Amino acid sequence: MAKTRVLAVDDEEHILELIKYNLEKSGFDVLAVDSGEKALDSIQKEKVDLVLLDWMLTGMSGMDVLREIRKEDSLKHLPVIMLTAKTDEIDKVLGLEMGADDYISKPFGVHELAARIKAVLRRTEQMTKLRTNAIEEDILTVDDLVINRGTHDVVVRGETIELPLKEFELLYILAKNKGRVFDREYLLEKIWGYDYLGETRTVDVHIRNLRIKIEEDDSKPSHIKTVRGVGYKYI
Repeated sequence: MAKTRVLAVDDEEHILELIKYNLEKSGFDVLAVDSGEKALDSIQKEKVDLVLLDWMLTGMSGMDVLREIRKEDSLKHLPVIMLTAKTDEIDKVLGLEMGADDYISKPFGVHELAARIKAVLRRTEQMTKLRTNAIEEDILTVDDLVINRGTHDVVVRGETIELPLKEFELLYILAKNKGRVFDREYLLEKIWGYDYLGETRTVDVHIRNLRIKIEEDDSKPSHIKTVRGVGYKYI
């Protein structure tokens, strides 16, 4: 299993050596550079899992480096921990608002440093999973049907069709729960947002419109089936 690679950026040689020595003892792979320019070059050329970035670098400051990192779409989620001798709370808040994931005040203990890195990496992993799940859940594929909730597109047998909002939501809930039967009252409450007792025909009308648009032969539907006395299901 590959080690987590940390890029340590500090223009004080003894601090850089201390960080590198102790993090490598803790099981990390460490790249060490002494300027902001070298840091950005390393990030572009090397696989980096986390950046330890000194705020008060000579030349290009740590905040300037952070700004450049966050400008890049491919790097906007790269975890960055600021190392700072600054004690003013407003400076720390500014760093976090600029996109830092955490900060550690100098002087710091090596055990605290390793613990902070592990905590940030755990949070980053969790957020990556959430983002991935959100993307996956935006696109639903069932047989020859593709529904993209993010763009509100529906593709049937390779052809894009347009659906009004309620028809779109009705199709999505049926297709997402393929094989499950939904009664009309449930669909009304779920999609229209209130109990529409006495007007369940609203669902029938929308189902009929959907069948015209997605079935090869709407008189003999093969996708949206009627379950007599109950409601509808997608098969």
